[in-house]
Amino acid sequence: MDPSTLPLATEMDFSMWALFARATFTVKLVMLMLIVASFWGWAIIIQKHIMYRIARRESDAFDAQFWSGEPLDELFDEVGTDPTSASQRIFAAGMIEWRRSHREDGGLIAGAQARIDRSMDVAIAKEAEGLNRGLGFLATTGSTAPFIGLFGTVWGIKHAFEEIAIAQNTNLAVVAPGISEALVATALGLLAAIPAVIFYNKLSSDSDRIIGGYESFADEFATILSRQLDS
Repeated sequence: MDPSTLPLATEMDFSMWALFARATFTVKLVMLMLIVASFWGWAIIIQKHIMYRIARRESDAFDAQFWSGEPLDELFDEVGTDPTSASQRIFAAGMIEWRRSHREDGGLIAGAQARIDRSMDVAIAKEAEGLNRGLGFLATTGSTAPFIGLFGTVWGIKHAFEEIAIAQNTNLAVVAPGISEALVATALGLLAAIPAVIFYNKLSSDSDRIIGGYESFADEFATILSRQLDS
């Protein structure tokens, strides 16, 4: 071993910041992309967790109010035409169409049941869009981040071998810094991808359960209105 390389090996800084600072521009760009994707992904995860918890709490509260036996017209007057919670908006969409389907003489316009169902379906679709917004980014990050990190690693290793060729020295002290910088990109790719995949699956399942609850409520509400239409 060439003794002149020993001080380089002992003095070389292998901290994360030092590895980033020594990386090539391309590898730095890959690292920054993965860091931003990781932070953005965690922001979506936290925001969705809070949103879903609020949605479940509001849904449970309105279900209790809906099944308390209070007349539907009085409940709608309390809720209003611009409610705050998702369940209330679905209920309001059905009630608004219900009232619009009445003629001035008190009779019902033909096709009222179908229009009420469509109104609530549209309301549920809007709520589902809000619940699922951002989950696509988690899915994209989970599937692409490892490959982006791998690209950074391959590029960094290529640069490391170029440095070896220029120095004409295959000593480990010459190879190690470049390889270490390259492998950081793969590590960052996995760091961004693993939480994104795990929480995408969990949040998608939570969203499906919440939307399923909305659909069940809409079906039960439509059944109640159907009985009134038949009577």
